[in-house]
Parts: sequence; C-alpha cells; structure tokens
Amino acid sequence: MSLHGKPWTTFFSHTGSEIAKLTRKLAPSNHFPDKIVTNEPRGRDNIHPEIRDNTYVPNKPSADDYFKVIPPDSLVTLHGWMRIVPETVCDKYQIYNLHPGLITDYPELKGKDPQTMVANNTGNYSKIGCVIHRVTPELDAGEIVMSCSVVNHDYYEEAITEILHDMAGEMWLEFLNNKYYDR
Repeated sequence: MSLHGKPWTTFFSHTGSEIAKLTRKLAPSNHFPDKIVTNEPRGRDNIHPEIRDNTYVPNKPSADDYFKVIPPDSLVTLHGWMRIVPETVCDKYQIYNLHPGLITDYPELKGKDPQTMVANNTGNYSKIGCVIHRVTPELDAGEIVMSCSVVNHDYYEEAITEILHDMAGEMWLEFLNNKYYDR
C-alpha cells in the first residue's frame, strides 16, 4: 500500500531484515512498500523470509535499471543499499538513506562501516548516532533531514552496531510516519 498517497520503493543489498522489521512496525497504519528491490542474487537463503517477494536488479545497476523498477512519483528509501545511485536517478526521485554515522558532527564518518571507525577510535567520538539524508551521487553528502545521537560510553563495535541499528529503526518509523520527505 502507498505511503501517504505516494508509491514507496525500498532497496537493500544484504538480508532485508531492516525492511521486514520496519514493515511489521508500520503494519497498524497499513504502510507497506509498493516495491522491494535488491541486488542480491535470486534464491539466496540469506534474504529475510518476510520479504522474499522482491524485484531484482543487477549487482551494479545502471540508471536504466533504476528507472525500470521505480514507479513514477515514488518515495525511495535505501536500507543497506551498498551502491552509489546515478545522478539522473537522484534528480528524478525523492531518495533517502539512513547512515549509521553521526556525520553532522564527524564528517569523516561518511562511507562504509562508520561504527568500526568509532569503535577503533572511541576517544575521538563523544557521541554516536545516525542521520537520514537525501541521496545524491556523492557518498553521504545530501541534505540531512533528521539526526539522532547518544553519548558514546566507549562501547565495543558490536554494541555500537546494535545501538545504531535500534536507533535507525526508530528514526525510519518517525521519518515515514511524520512525512519528513517531500510530498
């Protein structure tokens, strides 16, 4: 079902468990992605069983691949989508990503595995957190529309990852329920 009257398309590159958990929490409001897209090969056992009915794209999708799977006027959210989205696609759609690094305070946490960087340098990071940002072709560089943080108590990497994962889920719920995206 659409999200606030807009088609909603989600993308993932790993298991899709974040999308499955999010849709369960959104269930009372009947908000479900209209389309779930992955670049994981068909038939992989690691895809969450609740979202195995996916649309598949190549591992490194072209702009045309995106255009073929995203409905017109769709809101697009990225959940562990490990690809740079082409500029022409960013220009055509409202695309948002959650990044598990507090890049508002620590711009060096842009890119892959910021929780590892924090865990390996805990003295340099007094806070840990996530941001939701508009997607641009430049990695983690779009307008930040939402952020959340907590004090870093020198957690080890697994604890940081768990805290950020829980925070991410709550942020997506608030973002989607309160229409922080363009309408």
